[in-house]
Order: sequence, then structure tokens, then C-alpha cells
Amino acid sequence: MSQISIPSCVTPYTHDTSAVILPKQFTYPFCYKPHLLAEIACEELQQKLEIFHPLSSKQRGRMYGVLVVKTPKGELGYLSALSGNTNDCNADEENNINFVPAIHQVNDKSAKEVAKQAQINNINSEIARLEANPKLTELAQLFTKQSKCTQEQIEQLQSKMRENKKKRKEKRLWLQSANLTENEYRSMSIELARQSVTDKKTLLALKESSGQQLNAIELELTKLTLEINTLKKTRKKLSSKLQKEYFKQYQLLNIQGDQKDLVELFRDTIVQKPPAGSGDCAAPKLLQYAFLHSLTPVCMAEFWWGEQPKSEIRKHLHFYPACQGKCQPILTHMLKGIDVEDNPLLRNPAEGKSLDIIYRDEHLVVVNKPADFLSVPGKSIQDSVYSRIREMFPQATGSLVLHRLDMATSGLLLLALNERAHKDLQHQFIDKKISKRYVAIVDGLPTEKSGKITLPLRGDIDDRPRQMVCYQYGKKAETHWEVIEQGNSQTKLYLYPISGRTHQLRVHCAHPQGLNMPIVGDGLYGKHSTRLHLHAQRLSFTHPISKELLTFEVEADF
Repeated sequence: MSQISIPSCVTPYTHDTSAVILPKQFTYPFCYKPHLLAEIACEELQQKLEIFHPLSSKQRGRMYGVLVVKTPKGELGYLSALSGNTNDCNADEENNINFVPAIHQVNDKSAKEVAKQAQINNINSEIARLEANPKLTELAQLFTKQSKCTQEQIEQLQSKMRENKKKRKEKRLWLQSANLTENEYRSMSIELARQSVTDKKTLLALKESSGQQLNAIELELTKLTLEINTLKKTRKKLSSKLQKEYFKQYQLLNIQGDQKDLVELFRDTIVQKPPAGSGDCAAPKLLQYAFLHSLTPVCMAEFWWGEQPKSEIRKHLHFYPACQGKCQPILTHMLKGIDVEDNPLLRNPAEGKSLDIIYRDEHLVVVNKPADFLSVPGKSIQDSVYSRIREMFPQATGSLVLHRLDMATSGLLLLALNERAHKDLQHQFIDKKISKRYVAIVDGLPTEKSGKITLPLRGDIDDRPRQMVCYQYGKKAETHWEVIEQGNSQTKLYLYPISGRTHQLRVHCAHPQGLNMPIVGDGLYGKHSTRLHLHAQRLSFTHPISKELLTFEVEADF
């Protein structure tokens, strides 16, 4: 193929793409199946990465992206980018990998940024000098030591007071049965009361004297730390202003020539301020370069290259959509004026699908939910198991829903038709008396026949609805698993969720500290397929009214 005359960061295809039909619309970046042109571009980029950035030399994994573009002359090529605002984002011409540059170069700071950074650096130096004062460390250690000593003295005295109180109680009981005159009884009772008052006064005096000592030390500490705390507050304000100034340097374009900075784009969002790293993802960089050089975007794709991160799930060579938290406001602006594919998540996936009733009586109903069918109404789609059951059982009262299945997961779902049944079944779920078994097919062959996974989970605030492993803030999650059969590099499993966290089974299967084998068809944590191969196959519970043990099983259709 002959070399074409196009901007420096545009890479001509080495493969013959003349027979490939161009997409009618541009890629919807938050949920997509890569177009063939984007897949070929990714393969070509990955071949270069294998040579010039092999996995063995990578310190950590990165997200890479390609944007297929047309030049004003109609020539076809693609742009390449990697996420992050670092020096290695620049063109790597020596290695024939022309990455587009960062939107705002770290080294190209404005005069305001330089001035504010100099102020912050001076404040940091002054804080470091003040915190190095040996008197500060000495007083802090003395305060800790004195606090501990005081606490021990108080506890010892309180223990002695409890013993004295016990002896006085025994003495009072003796007084009641002893053969004493009225004066003797009164005199001894007064003495016991005086001892009680003396103990209380002793404790109060100890607390007051030790409190005065601690207050004196704390006062000296406050004098020394007042200037430090004031400087830290000043530094925080300056850092906030510097961050805002930094974000204003990201002047983001769209095909219509409109330009907005990050502060403007995030002002009306829930977070109001741009998250760290906004504007440094691959997708904004690719589009920015295209608009600056009058290139027409055709389609795009992003993939992960390298080691799996510790928390979020990113598999080598897997395609991933743009993140919602950082990129949604940015790409909404940048794609304005481009004919973009519809958001597939706004289409009702349950249209034309029926809901099979497995069991029903006047108190409850068990259904077999198809894959790609909402359990409850979503923001844009009302059709769901809940809405269908409401329509089928108009006499039902209460909230119906007891548990949920992911939209992509098929299988048994239990709903209550009245408040009495709902309350009883809800308690069974809380007390873990309801047994659930799922069947799944995963990509890979576990070496063990069974096991347990306990990885704490929380939502990824930058990329909902994805979940991530987090030992600091995550909620406890436990899954038991056992192998049913294996073949063709895949394994059929039984999964038993002990807890019920969002995407628990999917994350526990996909994460390296779990099975490290994504469920087949899991577009969030693995690779897309015809459907997610996860099915709620067995459900066992006690009937809320008759108290009969009920067990239902429905086999998966995959």
C-alpha cells in the first residue's frame, strides 16, 4: 500500500481495508462492539506494542485507544493514544508508534500556574521546617505518655473504688443484722457515707490535676502547631485554585469548533468538579487531535494492555468502553455535531420476551427471568419483572421485590404478593435461610474442584455500574464454587453466593484473586458474547404461610 500524505500522528493501515464497509454512525463510546476497522487498527497497534513495549518491560497496565479517521482528501488511517498525562504520551516516532499528544502538557504551564506552584512550594518548605522542630516531637510524645499515665491512674483508682463500694455494701448488710444501738448504727452509717464521698472527691481531684497538666502541654502544642495549621489551610486554598487553573488549560473541542474547558464541562454534574485525571483518557485525546487537524472521526475502540490492576478488573487485550465518571461530560461535548450510534442501554431488551411463571399462589410467585431482562424498572426502561408481575397480579400489595438478578443474568426470581409474605421472606433473606445456586460457564480451567472466594466489593465511582475489589471501603462478599464439568478451555460451575453484592459472582470469577476466569459473555468484566452465561438455577426457601420447604430448579438455556 502506498504511503499517504496525512498529519504526523495518523497511521496508514498496513492491512488492505478497501473491502471493509465504513460504519454509518460513529461509535457510542460508553457501550459498543468494535467495528472491524477499529479492530484491525487495534491489532496493528498491538503488534507494535509487542515489539517496542512488551509486557515484561511494563511496570503496570494501561488503556490504549485507536480512532479511525478520514483526512480532508478522503484518505483512511487511524490515530493511537494511551491514557495518562505522562511523557510517554508523545509521539514515539523512533519505534513507529505515533501517539497523539496530551491535551494539556504538564510542562507547558501558564504564568499563573507557575506562580501558584512556587507559592505552594514555599509553603511546603516552611511547613517542613516548622514540623522539624524537636520541641514539637517532644511535646507530642509527652502528651501521649501523660495521657496514658493518667488513664492508668484513673482506672486503678476506679478499680479500688469498686472494691471499697463492695466492702461498704457488705458492711451495711452486716449493720442491718448486728445487735447495735441506734447511735452506733447511725455513727457507722455516716462513716460509710463519708468514705463514699471521699472516694468520689479523690477521683475528681485526680481528673482535675491530670487535666490541668494535659491542658498545659496541649496549650504549648497548640502554639507550635497554630502556624503549621494556618499554612496548611492556605496551601489547601492555593492547591484548589491551582487545580482549577490547571483544568482550565484543557480546552476541549468538538467538530463544530465549540471549545469548553473541564471546569465548564463538570460544573453542572453531580460532582461539580473534574475528577483527577479528567481529560487524560485516550478517547478525549484522540478526538481533540482529530478536530485540531480537520480529521473526520469514523469509529473508535479502547483496549487494556498489560498487567491487571489490583482493584478494578482489566484484562490484557480486552476492549473496554470509556469511563462514565471522567469521560461522560467530556465526550458528550466533544461528540456534539457527530452522528453517533444510539445508546444500546436505552433500548428495551425485554421487548418480545415472555416471563415464565414457575410457581404461584395467593402469597408469592416464582418466575424464570430471561437474560437481558430487568428485575426492576430502570431510569429509561420501565418494562421489568416488577412491572410485568404488577400487571399480572393487580391484587398484589406491598413492594413485591425481595431480591434482584442482574439484567444480563437469567434464572429464578422470587416475589411476594402481600405484605405478610414479604416481611417473612425478607427475614429469611436477611438471616441467610434462603438457599441460592447459580450455574455459570467461565473461560478457563480451575486446577481445584471447589473453593471459596472472599473479596470485598464496592462500586467504581468513576465508572458505574462496574464494581471493584476494595479492602479499605468494600463490603464483605463471599462466594463458594464447585466444578461441574470442563472442556474446550471452559468450565461449567455451580456458584453459591453467601452474600448478595452487586455483580458479586461476575467480579469474583473475573478477578485475579478470585478465579481469574471471567464468565463467558460478560461484557463488563470479560468479553462480549451472545449472552452472559450465568443463570440462577436453584432456589430453596420456607413458604411464609404454610412453612413448607419449597425448592425450585430450572436449567440454563446455554
